[in-house]
Amino acid sequence: MRLRVHPRFPDHKHFDAVSRRGFCRLPFAAAASSLLPGLALAQGSEVALAGLAYSGDAASLSQRFPFSTAYEKVLKAGGKPAHAMLREAIAQAPAGKLKLVTQIDELKGRDQAVAVALVVGAETVSVEQLAGLHKLFVLIRAQALFFDFKSMSVIRAYPISFGHIDIFDRRPTDAEVAVRVRGVYEGAAGKPGIFTRFATTLAGASLPAATSRTLQITRVTLKPEATGSIPEYLRSASTVTETWAADLVGEALSTRAGVPIVPYAKGYAVGNVMSMRISDGDVYNLKLPKPDYEIGVELSALRKVKYGGAAAGESFIYGSYASLRIEEPLSGKVYMNTALKNGEVKLVPSTQTYVDDFPAFYDSVNGLFVKLAEAIDGRDAKWVKAAAAAPDIDKQINDTRELFKLCK
Repeated sequence: MRLRVHPRFPDHKHFDAVSRRGFCRLPFAAAASSLLPGLALAQGSEVALAGLAYSGDAASLSQRFPFSTAYEKVLKAGGKPAHAMLREAIAQAPAGKLKLVTQIDELKGRDQAVAVALVVGAETVSVEQLAGLHKLFVLIRAQALFFDFKSMSVIRAYPISFGHIDIFDRRPTDAEVAVRVRGVYEGAAGKPGIFTRFATTLAGASLPAATSRTLQITRVTLKPEATGSIPEYLRSASTVTETWAADLVGEALSTRAGVPIVPYAKGYAVGNVMSMRISDGDVYNLKLPKPDYEIGVELSALRKVKYGGAAAGESFIYGSYASLRIEEPLSGKVYMNTALKNGEVKLVPSTQTYVDDFPAFYDSVNGLFVKLAEAIDGRDAKWVKAAAAAPDIDKQINDTRELFKLCK
């Protein structure tokens, strides 16, 4: 697993996107109490920090994560490697339920030895030319992944992502792209990056009790009326689009309802085995647990409708239409099964000659699942009552809330 960090870059137009073999050794240093005071002093289960990792085939890391791996080398050359940056981010996070240890030896002899890693699953960097402009899109998707390095199995995971969009009047240079990638990891324009999000997630994470159940997004469908509004760089293959949608839904449920999500297997694993490589070269093949409960997602349509107009500009509603189904496959019990819709308004000044619709569509889709997750968590339910097609949505929300308690 590898860790990368770069200095902050100046404010730019951006959006909050879209928010694995045998064990040898892990890069740790110094005492947990001095490196990570907030976490080390917390009472609870002991977990070893494994650092940052990449998922998938180790031999193709430089092809799949070219900017992230380059970013990591810059950090290392600067004398502050990725794992040090990660520890620094965790030290600044609030105290959590877990006790972090820095040596695997401290957990030897136990029935369960748990480690946590920031596992980067996808790096998307794309430049589109539209209306004489060049649009740069950077998206990093990752997991705060807890695994048992004795049984080599995933225990639970919390999705994390951060995205950035920038507009240029020419094609951006590799150096300019690298600066934006750095900002995705470190944060930009006052929004926390991947490292801080990992630290915050770790502060709120917990290890499952013996009776805890597992939850996984297992089916993702995107209809043509939805995919037509998704950029080409997210449509390069069906698995890319499906994984993007699964991560978006999983992150909304995880961050807003506080429930861990087993990684979406189609995008991260082969044969239900997830491969990942740590920055010191160790490679893991981790077994994904078979979920007790499955989530099916369908993104049915993305529609743009003019809402109003004046001399100063026009406003548009960006609507998203989706459905969500949560069920227990063994018994066939369905907890939630409803269509949903959400609209977000975007103002376009009359002086603006180019309109990029995707960030607004992203806000609409992300907002749909964020609001749903918040309703499940017991917060404002007004939106879901108006947005859901199911007549018994109140019962479905209550049933799902009780289900999520079993998975925490």
